[in-house]
Amino acid sequence: MTTPRTPGGAAKRLAETMAARVTRGLSGPMAHAVRTAATQGGGGQSARMAEATRLTRAGRLTEAMSVLQGTGSAPVPTMPGSFTATRAAAPTPTSGRVSRGSVDGPGGSRSYRLVVPERVQDRPPLLVMLHGGTQDADTFAAATGMDDLAEREGFLVVYPEQSRSANAMGYWNWFEPGSQGRGGEAALIAAIVTEVSAAHGVDRERVFVAGFSAGAAMAAVMGAAYPDLVAGVGIHSGLPAGAAHDVGSAFGAMRGAPYRVGATSVPTIVVHGTDDPTVAAVNGTRAVEAALADHPGCARTEERGGGGDRRSWTRERWTDRDGVVRAEHWTVHGSGHAWSGGRAGGSYTDPAGPDASAAMCEFFAGEH
Repeated sequence: MTTPRTPGGAAKRLAETMAARVTRGLSGPMAHAVRTAATQGGGGQSARMAEATRLTRAGRLTEAMSVLQGTGSAPVPTMPGSFTATRAAAPTPTSGRVSRGSVDGPGGSRSYRLVVPERVQDRPPLLVMLHGGTQDADTFAAATGMDDLAEREGFLVVYPEQSRSANAMGYWNWFEPGSQGRGGEAALIAAIVTEVSAAHGVDRERVFVAGFSAGAAMAAVMGAAYPDLVAGVGIHSGLPAGAAHDVGSAFGAMRGAPYRVGATSVPTIVVHGTDDPTVAAVNGTRAVEAALADHPGCARTEERGGGGDRRSWTRERWTDRDGVVRAEHWTVHGSGHAWSGGRAGGSYTDPAGPDASAAMCEFFAGEH
């Protein structure tokens, strides 16, 4: 979409006026992105704002954001860690007990979905699963099949759910500084861990956090901010902690722009598709670098598999001198922005890929 720039400051004033219309009733990252687009220069600014206004009035916020953040005709993600999704069916109930709860804190309140298997381990492990944008606890459970693994292995799995008042599209705000330390949304997730652990006798040495997309980036934040609470993290199609500090830098990081990688002390498993159009695959490599930053000299091994009607994959592992696997990296060749090995028909799944859920459970089991 290209139109001649209006002479002088008229284009900017027109765009700012349209931005005020678009952001009416919006808040948080969406409104921030609209205002940012309005103040940036470049041809087509007014046309983009006009189209965004039309889409927003029609209730098509995802497409409006794409127009605002887009350049040329190339599609871009709609929000940090986002992907347009249709709601999947609720997960098939396991033989275990599914319950709901919520926690409150300075950052608001968050609900969660908890699965307690019928045959639970003595002092069981707890796996925290963080959904991606536009998903919720039920769709994520259905997509990953993690409930069935919890029943089979006897561990607890809890799915915190992002509040739509905190983010209208359901993205964890991993890119906001207030949620990157031991506060904000990270503190609320930690409170869920504390509540569930106390109620069900969880082994506090075996608490793990995994997620997809925006949820994966938030899982990385949890590993960096709470190494005393979290024993390991799983990052599927996500980014390492500290990759961004606002919406603009989040988009840049997702597209592969360079950023400083900090150290993450907890063992980390990463799964990423080579053809991910939403979060560039280089972010998976950077998540591994973060996990190894404080552990030089690890021995690396490599294994390859797949083929035929299955996606080929490469698994790399880095083991320290004490025999601890500090990082594991699954590269799924040809896969996009989807949970590898997920359920057919699920929300953003790639059934042809290796089973990421099983790989994560095996990795976490090996840590303890």
